[in-house]
Amino acid sequence: MRFAISLPQFCTDGTFDGDAFAAYATRAEELGFESGWTQEQALGAMPQLSPIEVMTYAAARTTRLRLGCSVFVTTLHSPVHLAKSLATLDQLSRGRLEVGVGTGGRRERTFPAFGVDPDSYLARFTEGLRLMKTLWTADPVTFSGDFWRLDGASMQPKPWQKPYPPLWYGGSGSLALRRAAREGHGFFGAGSSPTARFAEQVRVVREALTEAGREDDGFRIAKRAYVAVDDDPARARQRMNDALARIYDGRSATIESAAVTGTVTEVAAGLRDIALAGAELILLTPVYEQAEQMERLAAEVLPSVTG
Repeated sequence: MRFAISLPQFCTDGTFDGDAFAAYATRAEELGFESGWTQEQALGAMPQLSPIEVMTYAAARTTRLRLGCSVFVTTLHSPVHLAKSLATLDQLSRGRLEVGVGTGGRRERTFPAFGVDPDSYLARFTEGLRLMKTLWTADPVTFSGDFWRLDGASMQPKPWQKPYPPLWYGGSGSLALRRAAREGHGFFGAGSSPTARFAEQVRVVREALTEAGREDDGFRIAKRAYVAVDDDPARARQRMNDALARIYDGRSATIESAAVTGTVTEVAAGLRDIALAGAELILLTPVYEQAEQMERLAAEVLPSVTG
């Protein structure tokens, strides 16, 4: 069992504190977290910094901490631009990048804001990832797709990690889970997914891995867990629900039930349940007082989970 921590991204206009961010990232290294992760939300009520820039800042302030995003909705990106940015970050961090990808398959997502036809999102996702992988591994690149075409193009430098950074697939439906098992290096369960649902997703992923003959390929399974530790459980739950409503643009009983809140004992029990459901890596995601929460999680909660 390994643990990751979310990197600070919540920042209202004019309040970013570089020294505090650097202290948080270096402290995460000192506390032994494997990696620090971001989220992507271009549009939304929660003031959230962009993941690539946050990871780049963290890379400059740390030496060992791996850095990831769970997940990039790659359907909404130009695959050429995204491939270039991620290859650059992998070089700058000397191979510490982890890349989560997802289709953004919810029909209510604002696809028109990105010039994307919602009826083509899955085809764009599949072709876009194929193009990114090609740009990372081939030179020159000739590519003929339905959405993008290149003729003898070159992209240098390639990623530091060969052939490219680990790709974690998000998703919840059976087809997405099987795609993860077939094409990815890992599956990342969403923070909005309750533990029981995550356990069912893990079952599907493991069945698909067996069908694909990938049981021994080093495929990893992770889950984001929104967490809040407080000696007052009611206060922890209220603060968590308020934050989740801003992150997800509204209240959702399902999303709120997925969060792990309460006393040290209660949070440890919730994280053990996630581990028993199949998570080999748990991404701890405090949504307020992140530095203080990280310290309590490391000192008081995690020893009870792993002990």
